[in-house]
Amino acid sequence: MSAAGRVCTGFSKPYVAKYANSGTTITYSNGQVLARGVSVEIEPNTADNDNIFYADNVAAEAVGGTFTGGTLTLTVDGLLDAAEKLLFGLPNAGTDGLVPYGDDMEVPYVGIGFIARYMSDGETSYVPVIITKCRFAEPSMSHNTQEEDIDWQTQELSANILRDDSANHVWKYVGGEQTTEAAAEAKIKTKFNIS
Repeated sequence: MSAAGRVCTGFSKPYVAKYANSGTTITYSNGQVLARGVSVEIEPNTADNDNIFYADNVAAEAVGGTFTGGTLTLTVDGLLDAAEKLLFGLPNAGTDGLVPYGDDMEVPYVGIGFIARYMSDGETSYVPVIITKCRFAEPSMSHNTQEEDIDWQTQELSANILRDDSANHVWKYVGGEQTTEAAAEAKIKTKFNIS
């Protein structure tokens, strides 16, 4: 007898790619590994939540809310330089080697992909998830001095999720269960045009 469902046992391989559209045609470019994944949280917002029709003194029908946007919170070990440049539209470093965070920043829309690992009835599977269009806010910065033991410090990123510009206004893709992490990762790489 198989298990009744599946339980999430992990999160890994966050990817990022620059989002663009020409009418309803969506393309991704400059896809790359974002960092090493620690956790992800997606909070969708809906309109007309709990739109209930009452008849004969009871709730007779209900319509689920429509996705209107959301928030993605992504915790990573720390952004790689190339990924940070992409996420926040940073200009190149000056002749002094320093990257300016100022008026020259052009924060783009990006797609985010990652892998959710599940277990069901003792079997492990890997599911690729892609958030089609989002824009990240500048993250806060916090660094602590080392004491006797290393205090592992992570970086939390926050983005607004939007529907994409395709005909169906997609906000998320979820792939089928894959038997290996590499197979799930390949689905993300294909969507983000990563060779």
